[in-house]
Amino acid sequence: MGADLDAGTLLAAYRTGLFPMRVAPNGPIAWWSPDPRGVLPLDGLIVHRSLRRAARRFVVTADVAFQDVVRGCADADRPHGWIDESFIAAYTRLHELGWAHSIEVWEPNGDTELGPLVGGLYGVACGGLFAGESMFHRARDASKVALLAAVELVRAGGGTLFDVQWCTEHLASLGATEIPRSDYLERLADVVTRPQLMLTDPGC
Repeated sequence: MGADLDAGTLLAAYRTGLFPMRVAPNGPIAWWSPDPRGVLPLDGLIVHRSLRRAARRFVVTADVAFQDVVRGCADADRPHGWIDESFIAAYTRLHELGWAHSIEVWEPNGDTELGPLVGGLYGVACGGLFAGESMFHRARDASKVALLAAVELVRAGGGTLFDVQWCTEHLASLGATEIPRSDYLERLADVVTRPQLMLTDPGC
């Protein structure tokens, strides 16, 4: 419990298997390390034909509208919301430093312009780790399309471990699984020493 959301604190936490969430709105920061831990195997994402069709309906970008994605995830109308202005500022700073990344999903608006932002996700990259933090959608399947793009970009960029924190029923339907915390920490100790994964704008 406690500590701060400075960039150095956050990076040290992710490298040791921790991530921050407040225990209640305006409450103290707690540092979580679930057991079991939810992970998404990079070769195990379940992609139905309906998801491939959905992906063709949208435009996907990376690191184009980071703070807009975080604010989408912080929507006060979402149940169990915990992303407040301090988290938005802290992760925006991580993004400015090159450690945090976003995937944006847009409605197309003609051939060259982007329409409204309808989904996305953001997370933190350390070595070969991508730690997914949160995702949102305002159009059907938009968050699934963001996850599909994230997995493809992490894999292409040299990532080897995709952390989803807790394996919810929704994530399990997409291929996420649970592993013991001890196994996660053993894998993490290796992947964070690898070259930094690179996420590039998919341009699609």
